[in-house]
Amino acid sequence: MAHFFESAPPIKVDGGLAVRSQRGKIGEQWWSRRFVDVLEDVCQPGRLARGRTYARKGQVMDFALRPGRVTARVQGSRPTPYQVEIRIEAYDEEQWADITAALAGQALYRAALLAGEMPHEIVDLFTDLGMPLFPSDLDISCSCPDWGVPCKHGSAALYVLAEAFDDDPFLVLAWRGRARDVLLDDLRGTPEPDEDAADPLAVEEEPLEDRLADFYAPGISLGRLRERPARGAAPPELLLRALDPPKVVVRHIPLVDTLRAAYRDLGRPEE
Repeated sequence: MAHFFESAPPIKVDGGLAVRSQRGKIGEQWWSRRFVDVLEDVCQPGRLARGRTYARKGQVMDFALRPGRVTARVQGSRPTPYQVEIRIEAYDEEQWADITAALAGQALYRAALLAGEMPHEIVDLFTDLGMPLFPSDLDISCSCPDWGVPCKHGSAALYVLAEAFDDDPFLVLAWRGRARDVLLDDLRGTPEPDEDAADPLAVEEEPLEDRLADFYAPGISLGRLRERPARGAAPPELLLRALDPPKVVVRHIPLVDTLRAAYRDLGRPEE
């Protein structure tokens, strides 16, 4: 029976894709945690636990992500690695045209994505369009003879994928059918959101001579003044998203993503 198939420990892999988290939850960013929540909802807990052990040992040798499809090789106790495939629906060009238009129409979403960030509210935007960002079901297959779905090899691949989402949130979108560069080029090519909309920070200009008597008077009662966080301020990494990103990567991470943290540190007010 399949229960006894891998009673022996797996063959150790040199240079396998071991997840960084060696205890507790896997996935640090909200989008990775959302994906892990999906796994834990649809997959059998015991198999996920064994998959986490495999992922932490580095039994996943490699994986490749394409629209609607992730493939991975996972080393078990037999000499030949197992082939894992995980499939979801990839949206077509017409669907992505609608998604891109909706993203471009929201200034905050557009700015965040161009800055290399994944705004939390993007989930609602995809849901409202009838095209969920995260799958509610996963089609998983493995070349091992284990009868469970997912087997521990598939579970290990899923956890490695979840941690890869930590490093690059655009992989979530690429799995749904839109590569990072294509999406950002499309967003840069769309017009800025309507600038004629009312600006809450806009102040009507008045001639100075008409305001000499009350020029230094507060606009509202001093008792009502409160320190409020700035809204709509330009992000400190605005320059990084305004220019075309260089085709340079550092440890498989685009250079602009590496620089972004430094720009944010420089933009923080001194305490």
